[in-house]
Amino acid sequence: MLNVAVVGLGYWGPNLLRNLYELNRTQKLLACDLVDANLRRVQNRYPTVELSTDFEEVLSNGAVDAVVIATPVSTHFPLAKRALEAGKHVFVEKPFTARREEAEELIELAERRSRVLMVGHTFEFSPPVLKIKEILGGGELGEVFYISASRVNLGLHQKDVSVIWDLAPHDFSCIFFWIDEEPVRISAMGRDYVQRGIPDVAFINLEFPSGTIANVQVSWLAPSKLRRTTIVGSEKMLVYDDTENIEKVKIFDKGVDYKDPETFGEYQLSYRSGDVISPRLDTYEPLRKEMEHFLECCENGLQPRTDGWNGLRVVRALEAAEKSMRNGGVVVDVESNSLR
Repeated sequence: MLNVAVVGLGYWGPNLLRNLYELNRTQKLLACDLVDANLRRVQNRYPTVELSTDFEEVLSNGAVDAVVIATPVSTHFPLAKRALEAGKHVFVEKPFTARREEAEELIELAERRSRVLMVGHTFEFSPPVLKIKEILGGGELGEVFYISASRVNLGLHQKDVSVIWDLAPHDFSCIFFWIDEEPVRISAMGRDYVQRGIPDVAFINLEFPSGTIANVQVSWLAPSKLRRTTIVGSEKMLVYDDTENIEKVKIFDKGVDYKDPETFGEYQLSYRSGDVISPRLDTYEPLRKEMEHFLECCENGLQPRTDGWNGLRVVRALEAAEKSMRNGGVVVDVESNSLR
């Protein structure tokens, strides 16, 4: 059993710590944060967890096998780099890093040190996302024409990153996972309505090598919470609504058949409208599966499903979207991976 340290106990870190604690698969758990109030909350709920305000002290602890990082994105790279240099396995919350060069350096370092490097793309462990992957893999929807996703709510406004870096990683990771492709061109429009210099709404367009296109809307400035994705294929269509308590995924047997004209000026369109099916989904907390997967990879030397390469492709897309938005929505070519 491993000894694991969770670094960062603000918004998301306590959820990671809770799942590691409840898994009961670690020998010792440590929690590290600069804010005493955050540490006190952990101490009250998990009396057996060791506490620290010194990250270097955690790294110098020879008993610590792995470090889970849930701090602001600007700190991901320096903290993960120090942990890998200290010989620790590393889990980094999304987004992986603030720049693609940082992601590439961490990947190279982890490979040199033979350490596990995993990125927190939790949705890739969720039952609806995995079911959609299975449906698309089986060809039930046919050729994927386009994907439209909305991830909006009122808050939580971030102080150091735009809404693209905060919310779009979820949809990017899911879309790339589903169609097993990375975008070749990206454009984005956004505005900073509340905090000057920090866009709080953005509309992102992505084009993939296969011809599939996608649009992702992200916003901290909406009247209600919406987590909805539509996938339109040549045979069927699918809607994934993560805010639904039941029937999160629905498959619509709807489409349009085109008949080539037999004479000049003649054409025919046939519209299909059949059954709506909601497949059965497993029920478990995705974050629990994610932490369990991380521990298994560390214990057995396995490559994580959401490894550094997985995180890098999302960072590259985020950079392109941000660049486009900051330059008035120009189309940005996404550079190919220079390492793999």
